[in-house]
Amino acid sequence: MTNTTSSRNVSESETKNSAKWNANKILLRVFVLITCLKVLLIPTYRSTDFEVHRNWLAITHSLPINEWYVNAKSQWTLDYPPLFGWFEYLLGHVAALVDPKMLDVENLNYASSGTIFFQRGSVIFLDLLFAYGVREVGKVFCSSFDSYAIFVVLSLCNMGLLIVDHVHFQYNGFLLGILLLAIANVSKTNEQVSILRGTLWFAVLLNLKHIYLYVAPVFVIWLLKSYCMNSGHLFKRLFMLGSIVAITLVASFGPFIHQLPQVMSRLFPFKRGLVHAYWAPNAWALYIGVDKIVSVALKQLGLLNGTKAAVMTGGLVQEQSFVTLPTPTPLVTFLLTLLSMSPALYCLFSRRNCDREPKQFVRCLVICALCSFMFGWHVHEKAILTAIIPLCVLAVTNKDDARVFLILSSAGHTALLPLLYPSNLTPLKILLLLTYILSSFIALSRKFEHCLLHFHEHMYVICLPVLTAYETIFHKLIFSNKLPFLPLALTSIYCAVGVSYALILHYHTFLRYHSSTADQRKKKE
Repeated sequence: MTNTTSSRNVSESETKNSAKWNANKILLRVFVLITCLKVLLIPTYRSTDFEVHRNWLAITHSLPINEWYVNAKSQWTLDYPPLFGWFEYLLGHVAALVDPKMLDVENLNYASSGTIFFQRGSVIFLDLLFAYGVREVGKVFCSSFDSYAIFVVLSLCNMGLLIVDHVHFQYNGFLLGILLLAIANVSKTNEQVSILRGTLWFAVLLNLKHIYLYVAPVFVIWLLKSYCMNSGHLFKRLFMLGSIVAITLVASFGPFIHQLPQVMSRLFPFKRGLVHAYWAPNAWALYIGVDKIVSVALKQLGLLNGTKAAVMTGGLVQEQSFVTLPTPTPLVTFLLTLLSMSPALYCLFSRRNCDREPKQFVRCLVICALCSFMFGWHVHEKAILTAIIPLCVLAVTNKDDARVFLILSSAGHTALLPLLYPSNLTPLKILLLLTYILSSFIALSRKFEHCLLHFHEHMYVICLPVLTAYETIFHKLIFSNKLPFLPLALTSIYCAVGVSYALILHYHTFLRYHSSTADQRKKKE
């Protein structure tokens, strides 16, 4: 009997080790495959963000730190938190070995082959941190190998990240990897060291890119409920968490203490206007659309002065004015953002068994990311990835989350495609969109053995590639050079409808699971 039990234990241990090996194997294979594609994309179009980051390399390497945030030799000034400046500073030491000329502050728009390969290669290399984040969060939330494999493919092969980081050019991948590491660690509520490690990861993330302040309230409430209030050591644990955040903040901002006003003005440039040059698909795109339609109608009826015009379609980053609707201020956008996410934050805080439901924590995080995307001031279209990437792991574990993911990722990724405006990238844009949408639909539908979308939702998603084809091909055939901003406006508005719909669906999912958990608790009592 003892031998039989021993054999069973050995067999179970071998099975677990085999599953772990297979999980690492699928992660490695997908990562290598997508890295090969990234290497092939090195010679493609790159945006002005390429010069932005080259200039930041030059500033942090060639100038003393008291000039990092005051240098104005280029319009592409440093406008990320100081820890990102230190990151560029470290990169600069490696860049000096490749091509020292890229580190000359006066050498504007410098793009030698060495510079291109170094900057592109640094993004590809740093995606190792993104892969590590995917691995860790998958281990926490994926209960089967199938779920884990689908999650790895959906996240590592995310077409939005591929477009934004490896064609357009930015460093979003490793930042989202740090976000996933923070989520994975703070979700291990029975492991104190993991929670502290996750707090450190998130504190580092905030000091690398301040856009993640929007999801900070979720982390605060989650850590307060799951780590501090349920432990019997409230003040001790609050002190530990506060110390981690304070030490990180001092290490990041400390050297810039005498120029904090300048640093803050760079981090929060409210004079850039309500929307970016290309509108993000959010509530303000719909708001501007309504303003334009009403103003045109009033002009046709002779009720509006024809000389009065809005400036939101000029393709410029500037302060905007509206013709018929009130012009929102930064305070209004902040209050709307806070108001929209407050119900979710309250539900998370009021939940008695908060520490047993990490999925609700992630759902709340996605809600806050979407609310800030929908109502924030001067939101970039790329910020949608902050919601899409964490939603990936929920999509492989629950069919309701999978439904939201299919709509949100399809609309959000379509809205990113106009960033790649050269006409020779049109086949690549349409191919990436169709491949990712079809792969997501097939994988998740087979996973849950269920048709996840309703008929009207299917029709909405099907129209997205058609919209991209119009934006890239048919608009010029129909209108030639007239109405150049129309296809961008249509893309933003149509995608904003999908993002809004996904937010409402996801909010409903979050509140429904909150209610069902509360009902189950009452029955037990």
